Amino acid sequence: MTATAYTNARLLDLEREARTAPTTVTTDGDTIASIGQPAPANAEVIDLGGQTLMPGLIDSHFHVVAHTLNLWSNAIAPDSLAAFRAGAVMEELLTRGFTTVRDLGGADLGLVRAVEEGYIDGPNLVICGKGLSMTGGHTDLRERTDIRPDALGWRLGNMGILVDGVDNVRATCRKMLKEGAKFIKVMANGGVSSPNDPIDSIQYSDAEILAMVEEAKNANTYVAAHVYHDAAIRRCVDLGVHSLEHCNLITPETARRAADAGCIAVPTLVAYEGLKLEGAALGLGQAEQAKIDVVRDRGLESLAIMRDAGLSMAFGTDLLGQLRKYGGMEFDLLAKVLTPAQIIRSATEVGARLCGLDGKVGTIREGARADMIVVDADPFADVTILGKPQTYITRVIKSGRTVREMAHPEGRHS
Repeated sequence: MTATAYTNARLLDLEREARTAPTTVTTDGDTIASIGQPAPANAEVIDLGGQTLMPGLIDSHFHVVAHTLNLWSNAIAPDSLAAFRAGAVMEELLTRGFTTVRDLGGADLGLVRAVEEGYIDGPNLVICGKGLSMTGGHTDLRERTDIRPDALGWRLGNMGILVDGVDNVRATCRKMLKEGAKFIKVMANGGVSSPNDPIDSIQYSDAEILAMVEEAKNANTYVAAHVYHDAAIRRCVDLGVHSLEHCNLITPETARRAADAGCIAVPTLVAYEGLKLEGAALGLGQAEQAKIDVVRDRGLESLAIMRDAGLSMAFGTDLLGQLRKYGGMEFDLLAKVLTPAQIIRSATEVGARLCGLDGKVGTIREGARADMIVVDADPFADVTILGKPQTYITRVIKSGRTVREMAHPEGRHS
């Protein structure tokens, strides 16, 4: 692959919260080779005309196997069909500017390799394998009267595996790490989309979660926890969990505790907006619908609490199935509380840390992977444009290769 020089590119200065003067960024293969240097004689030159060149976006909470909101339908789909469906979801994400996605339950090493080997034109995929759920927990989709043993756990379209007991937890963590998981996911609290667990239910014993944390630590990684309720969040922080997903019902004291422990939170506010708008029409059960408002109503308040506590936050959407179309709304919701710079960091630098790719993605620097997007506007003036890719993202670059290009509308970048 020849070198490519992007000239007249305005970069983001997150410290100044302003764009830089036009400069040149040169890529060589899949790597950023230089910044601010003249274009090499042999380089293909692409004049960006003053548009913004910024890191590719990172969604730190997604489920690529969630083809539909009907989780049972996802789980019983043949693995081959689930893989094709996941590939289509990933290709859609890439066209929207997400060059890295952290999957929080479902995806396997086959999907990771399908991207790496070019069979899926999708984002870098960072996986946890299956989310760990206790019997009756957040990914136990069986109705109360269904006494059949779990037979769907390792199906590709299923997002979680039912595991009970310390020894079984250890064995399952080791299996997933051996099979390519980059972190461990635990369902440590009740959830919206599961039929039998109230939002305030505490899931798993301390000993079981400590076993997960130890196994992850031994593999030089961490545990991410599905948590809404403050008591569940606080317990996970105290047990050594690093990544706190959702956190809608967090209190200031717990947020400070999490910040002091170096945790990272991943709010996913748009998931509840989507469920509120269309969950019932798409078949969400009455028990699940009743739980939506409990977490939705506290979403913006939780953002302010975590911001004021200094708790790092990464960008995530957690939209399932047909609700993926609302993904851009997450930027609108975050912008009600956070500054553009805080939101951009969450979707780039902080996400890269959670993915174990700090300095490699989520940044434009020499030696980083050439995952970038071109934006025909100033995200510091209006960060919500990042959620409107068909209008404002004119080019998506993945590993140095342009995967989507839109004709540049004259004059808007000036």
